[in-house]
Amino acid sequence: MNVMPLTTTMADEDDAIVRLKDIRRSFGTVEALRGISLALKPGRALALVGESGCGKTTCARIVARLDAPTSGTMAFRGADVTQAGGRADEKTRRRAIQMVFQDPFASLNPVFSVYHHLARPLLLHGHAKNGGEAKAAVARLLADVGLDADVTARKFPHELSGGQRQRVNIARALAVGPDVLVADEPTSMLDVSIRLDILELLARIKRERNLAMLYITHDIATAAHIAEEVVVMFAGQMVEWGETSAVICNPRHPYTQLLLSAVPDPDRPFVPGQSARFLAHADDVRRKSRPASDNVEEVTVNHFVRALGQTPA
Repeated sequence: MNVMPLTTTMADEDDAIVRLKDIRRSFGTVEALRGISLALKPGRALALVGESGCGKTTCARIVARLDAPTSGTMAFRGADVTQAGGRADEKTRRRAIQMVFQDPFASLNPVFSVYHHLARPLLLHGHAKNGGEAKAAVARLLADVGLDADVTARKFPHELSGGQRQRVNIARALAVGPDVLVADEPTSMLDVSIRLDILELLARIKRERNLAMLYITHDIATAAHIAEEVVVMFAGQMVEWGETSAVICNPRHPYTQLLLSAVPDPDRPFVPGQSARFLAHADDVRRKSRPASDNVEEVTVNHFVRALGQTPA
């Protein structure tokens, strides 16, 4: 039984900019994604949460048109775009769906200035007709992400901090006027002290520009800061999904409970030996969660949980 991650009405069907239905992706004998269904809507963020290797980035790459599914369908504004279209159509879709990558330094070419990184997409996509328009647009983009244009535009990536580089990456994604922003672990390589600033920046941009956002993270705690809906993934399969507050406040799947138990709690005292007990418990939860199951329970409105599969004796 395939269940959409969000309950929908017929009106909602047309509201989704991107919709995945029963997406599967295999690499040889390895199933990276097993029946992923989700919808990205204007002004709302959906978080994909799970550990490394669960399929989050593979899903993000499919949404961003950087990879293709083995089976299933992807719709963009109601049209089936599962298979690559003509060059002009793909350019339009890739302009509309922009990605912010995990590594803020590797995403920028070290030989070019910040101005070049932002002016180039503006000129290529016709958002600036000449150098004067490009300069003004670059200044607006940098201001939108909290950077001083007069200082930052002439700098090179190595002259910026990690947080500043990620702000430039976000500005570059916004330069072409996208409808969807895919943020793949955008804070995981940044200092803890500035992660919240980047999350708040993304939340503000989503709200002000009415963007649909797919937020990829291994840290379920950050999903509460930015996403209205959350999908918890394990071994390529959705195990719990729905409204963020419902999933976080009433986790029903053992794997979701495991992720929440790993969130640091300053009021929880350290107990010698607890790390070993946690790791043993985590291995047990992963073993029980791995078998595929098609049985899905609707816990409450827009909160679903997948039953545990049968573990071979």
